[in-house]
Amino acid sequence: MQGDRTNTPLPSRTLELLDRNASHTFKVPAKCINDGDDVSFFLTSKAYADIMTFIFQLNVAMLPRKTEKEGSGVKGVKEWMLQNSDVSYPPVVQNLAKLLEDLARIIDEAPPDPGPRRFGNISFRKWYDIVRERVSDLLDRYLPAEAFAPFNNSSGEEVTAKQELEAYLIGSFGSSQRLDYGTGHELSFLAFLGCLWKLGGFPPSTDGATERAIVLGVIEPYLALIRRLILTYTLEPAGSHGVWGLDDHSFLPYILGSAQLSPAVSSPAELRLEGSLPTAPNPGDVAKAPAVERERSRNMYFSAIGFIYDVKKGPFWEHSPILFDVSGVKAGWAKINKGMIKMYNAEVLSKFPVVQHFPFGSLFAWERDPLAEEIQASVHTSSQPKTNAPTARPQPALRDPLAEPSTQTTKMPTSGTAAPWASARIPARAQGPAVPAGPNQPTRAPWASSTSLPPPGGTTTAPWARPGAAASSTTRGTVPSTRAPWADKEPRK
Repeated sequence: MQGDRTNTPLPSRTLELLDRNASHTFKVPAKCINDGDDVSFFLTSKAYADIMTFIFQLNVAMLPRKTEKEGSGVKGVKEWMLQNSDVSYPPVVQNLAKLLEDLARIIDEAPPDPGPRRFGNISFRKWYDIVRERVSDLLDRYLPAEAFAPFNNSSGEEVTAKQELEAYLIGSFGSSQRLDYGTGHELSFLAFLGCLWKLGGFPPSTDGATERAIVLGVIEPYLALIRRLILTYTLEPAGSHGVWGLDDHSFLPYILGSAQLSPAVSSPAELRLEGSLPTAPNPGDVAKAPAVERERSRNMYFSAIGFIYDVKKGPFWEHSPILFDVSGVKAGWAKINKGMIKMYNAEVLSKFPVVQHFPFGSLFAWERDPLAEEIQASVHTSSQPKTNAPTARPQPALRDPLAEPSTQTTKMPTSGTAAPWASARIPARAQGPAVPAGPNQPTRAPWASSTSLPPPGGTTTAPWARPGAAASSTTRGTVPSTRAPWADKEPRK
């Protein structure tokens, strides 16, 4: 591993709590993203700013901490593992874990249909309907009453805070209509927790203690429930890029899990740009099944990789080429962590197929963020269908989530980002489409290599990048990649 670079202070921002002495009008979350222009507006909205702020809170809390025994001068490192971590779980976190346990028990009431079927099992709809019927009672039973207490200056509210929470929680388990699950549903659960935070449902803490409890005591059990639902009801990936996507279903465990393995910091305000925890496994260990089995009970990144091993067969580099590509990063887990946040911004929050179903209420508001700057929309969002409704929304900016508000001038990416921080490019091929490489050769998505030569007949974007367009035998090729300035120059060995 390369040596750590200078610490970079993070903006000291946290998700803002609502002022209960002020009036507030709750709204039932509703769909607002209907075309590419709406995605562009979303990237300048208050909802987007709140989502990224909450992700940063959780991410920084999972960074290991430097410790020093009082009076002894003995220094050490405190890391946060999935098991045996010295993390105190407040009552609300314990109750949320019980809520997830109740949801898991409902699976026994809706066993999978035994009949053979190609795609998702229809019994998932029964499970989903039962959850929908009971969710209101479950929230009353397990969430603190003060989170739902009325605001001092509010009276006769038609929509309550609980209704906003219900919408995000119900939307976080997948689609009962399409029988699928993806990162958009994972985003809905993140919003559910963010709403509860804004309502004061979590106790205040120092040094990220509450955020760590949320990650280890709620988000990881949620992911365990989702994996069980996927296996039980054979849920399809939602909005997946197939073999050229990072993961068929989830993204958050790769962000938070890489934070667990990053270098220790002395305070939440620090951020290491390179390096790893001395005891961390090598990033390349994701391609070694015994190492994954050893680490999956300790780390969220490896837990997610372990689930891939559970559901996919064959060489890791073949069925998960993007994650294999990431495993070649030489600068350590801190570099991977930063890259994962950027990739989440580009591949989840900036993609119409993912965010089109995300609903907006009063807590995650469809309102312009005054700190957002204006630039042109991306090629991806411009290619989405346009609605006939007139709009007065300004052209938006895609803000660098690591930048201070005064320095946010980053332009929107012009194409998909598949592991932009990866350490190598595949050799140019004179003929034919890109073919996944073997373990001794780094694997890049065919649309991620700017050095590949086009096949005969020219190139065009991949079919899934242009809605309604189908690739012909003479137009199949690669899509230009977006290379980040922090990408490694050294090829993977």
